[in-house]
Amino acid sequence: MVRPSRFAFVLGFCLFGLISCAQAPAVSGAPAAAAAPVQPETEADSKADTLSKYRLSTGDVISISVFGEDDLKRDKVRLSDAGTISYPVLGEIQVRGKTVGELEKIITDGLRGSYLVNPRVAVTIDEYRPFFINGQVTSNGSFPFQPGLTVRKAVTVAGGFKERASQSKITIVHDGDPSNTPVKADLNTPVRPGDTITVGESFF
Repeated sequence: MVRPSRFAFVLGFCLFGLISCAQAPAVSGAPAAAAAPVQPETEADSKADTLSKYRLSTGDVISISVFGEDDLKRDKVRLSDAGTISYPVLGEIQVRGKTVGELEKIITDGLRGSYLVNPRVAVTIDEYRPFFINGQVTSNGSFPFQPGLTVRKAVTVAGGFKERASQSKITIVHDGDPSNTPVKADLNTPVRPGDTITVGESFF
């Protein structure tokens, strides 16, 4: 009987070890594949979120439609000084301080049952109340608000800074603030409808 040589034995043992390692499962502690990066919020997303929280007030112009009910449609209704609108079936509705979503719910709940089975109401903002700017800008006064407005854009709309304008002396009084407290602002500060911007003068 021929005995296998020591070299053949060692070679066979090494081959067995290599095969075992190749078939072994991956170590649980190995790093997982990198997760897909989270996409940053776009400017459009930011605007949409801001407008969804927007509170209606005097001077805003809205349109109301109810699917399949043309007699309940109202186009370009301006909120009164009292912050109300007149609407069929429901009469006078207090709108000031409500978001578009809240107003849709008020009208939907008012029409459901007594007038319609399942009303589908949509409210849109056609015009926002203006913002105001005064001080060291070319044109003082009120200007139409547009979503995404900042102090920088507001100054541009007002014709730009005057020669003695101080960009470090800009304040905003936010619409709806009962104390009318001026808040320090810079060129990137967001502006809301009804806000009043004041640009101070530089003495140097």
